[in-house]
Amino acid sequence: MIYILGFIILNYVVLISTLIVGFDKIKIFKSDRKNVVNTFSIVIPFRNESSNLSNLLKSLTSLSYPTSLFEIIFIDDESTDNSIEIINNNLHDTVINYKIISNKRKSQSPKKDAIETAISVSKHNWIVTTDADCIVPKNWLKLFDDFIEINNSKMICGPVTYKIDNTFLQKLQLLDFISLIGSTIGGFGIEKPFLCNGANLCYSKKAFLAVNGFEGNNNISSGDDIFLLQKMISKFPSQIHYLKSMKGLVHTKPETTLKKLIFQRIRWASKSKYYKNSFSKLVGVLVFLTNFSLAILLLSSLLNLYIWSITLLFLAFKFMIDFILIFKTLIFTNQLKNIFIYPITSIIYPFFIVFVFFYSFFNKSFEWKSRTFKA
Repeated sequence: MIYILGFIILNYVVLISTLIVGFDKIKIFKSDRKNVVNTFSIVIPFRNESSNLSNLLKSLTSLSYPTSLFEIIFIDDESTDNSIEIINNNLHDTVINYKIISNKRKSQSPKKDAIETAISVSKHNWIVTTDADCIVPKNWLKLFDDFIEINNSKMICGPVTYKIDNTFLQKLQLLDFISLIGSTIGGFGIEKPFLCNGANLCYSKKAFLAVNGFEGNNNISSGDDIFLLQKMISKFPSQIHYLKSMKGLVHTKPETTLKKLIFQRIRWASKSKYYKNSFSKLVGVLVFLTNFSLAILLLSSLLNLYIWSITLLFLAFKFMIDFILIFKTLIFTNQLKNIFIYPITSIIYPFFIVFVFFYSFFNKSFEWKSRTFKA
């Protein structure tokens, strides 16, 4: 049994080492272009986001891009609060071209429906998506414009991180999320992209239509970003890129309670069984098996002191390799001060992963935006 667990953890170390190499292969994007040429439709679905919209709208009004070259499309998904009023109050007297439309539901995925509804009325060549609880950087569109012209992209995946308060739950989420960011960049670096985030995504409308949008996965409540990424890779394998730049970093909010965090992770995990990308499946299975193995070893060590030495050895291997990836990513996102909580989270995380897995196994549903979905 120990040999099997050791084999799993060894393969995990090899995987993360490969992603670290890939992380370093993606260089920080810089450009000295002065002119701008591309036009963008910013797509933002929302549902009862009155507590978040003000920060987003403030960042949108600060964008350093000609207002004649972009529009903002807000898609209301049956909000019952004053979200629409907040948008109008903040943007009505500006020169920004915006519109608020109602979501046209046709599938099991409200967000995919919202994005497709917006794209059907969009005026511009490039679609940029973000979320209502985000803050976007002022050079956001300029970076996309530069990147498109230099790299001839069809789809561009940008960085996202959490903007946190000084609470343990939020720091726990940040380090977990940072590992995903580092893995995302690493995947692109080894030319096996398997993750992206819809809070900072840009793609050609023609490319979106060429892959038939979200057709084929509309029965899955989440995954508007990853499933689209997989379809784009299949159709345009050499034109899907990652924009590694602090100037393009979008900030979003972590979950505020443990219950919401668990439901978020169940939502994320629920789509993994539908992945068609074999590398995505391999990563998911290996990450779970590694954390499951460590959880078993840590619990077994309480009953058998002999196992402590083996447990500490395996834990040290995982601790060090994860630390390198997280350290590099925290430097990139300028959040290195949060590294000091890593020793604690590295012990908690295996148990959290195992708990979420078994919780989702026995509870086939989760709550999201005050709605219940099947996992």
